[in-house]
Amino acid sequence: MTTTAIDRLRTCIANIDAMPTIPVILRPLLHCLDQPAEEIDVDRIVELISQDKSIIAQCIRMANSALFMRSKPAETIRAAVMSLGMWRVRDLLFSNTLSKVIPHDRWVVDPEVFWRHSLAVAMVSRKFAEMIDYPDPEKAYLAGLLHDIGTVVNCMVVPDEFRAAMEKGSREHIPLDEAEQAVMGFTHCDSGRILADAWKIPADIGDALELHHRIGDPERGGTLVALVNLSDLLCRMRDLGYGYVEYRQVDFANEPGWMYLLIKYPAMAQIDLARFTFALDEYAKEVSDLVASVFSS
Repeated sequence: MTTTAIDRLRTCIANIDAMPTIPVILRPLLHCLDQPAEEIDVDRIVELISQDKSIIAQCIRMANSALFMRSKPAETIRAAVMSLGMWRVRDLLFSNTLSKVIPHDRWVVDPEVFWRHSLAVAMVSRKFAEMIDYPDPEKAYLAGLLHDIGTVVNCMVVPDEFRAAMEKGSREHIPLDEAEQAVMGFTHCDSGRILADAWKIPADIGDALELHHRIGDPERGGTLVALVNLSDLLCRMRDLGYGYVEYRQVDFANEPGWMYLLIKYPAMAQIDLARFTFALDEYAKEVSDLVASVFSS
């Protein structure tokens, strides 16, 4: 992004009163999730859920759904949390709280499409991290979940131009960031970095928000950027993208992110990419169920 475009983006953000502020629940949730998995405080998560009636209802409804086949209905928040598991509870918290950051009528991207893509990338990022023995798969999940949060900024500060970029991407079947760059001179990656800094999101996750489409030298962003970059590509190639088909041929074995991880993590060489790609169909079903639960409330 050019200096002129950076200045323009910052001016746009500075000149509005509706710049997204971090939801009340999200900051302590980010802190909880920045801990090692074995140290996550279940009591604290239950406390956070208790602050929002709609999330309470979603958790209990989902825990009592046919998917979990409980012999006894979950009647308390703790019972629902224990039934769902921390991953699904976290998904509900993030998607619900971040969906409230902007009014429904301000979304340029279909919010269901946005969350379907974000959750899919999160799941794939975590799975990739586990397969290569990356020490913090939960951080990879979080980076994947938040990677496109810059679209929230674009919906707020430049809705007309962002809509034009979406239409260009859909019409020409090109990646969204390419369409944004052509129309606006900056992308959701740039907006995401600004929001990450404003929300004091951990710096390495902020790097993933900023660099996942322009990985360039992987050493700049490291493993998280490479994981999110590859996961994003995989999801978009399996129709878990921005709601339109991209005409793009991807040779994953020659992607900068893949080559970087192959050097850093020997286990990468053991991944059967074709088999792993087909496994995305299972993720797609789980993601669709979760998104449907969130948006049916």
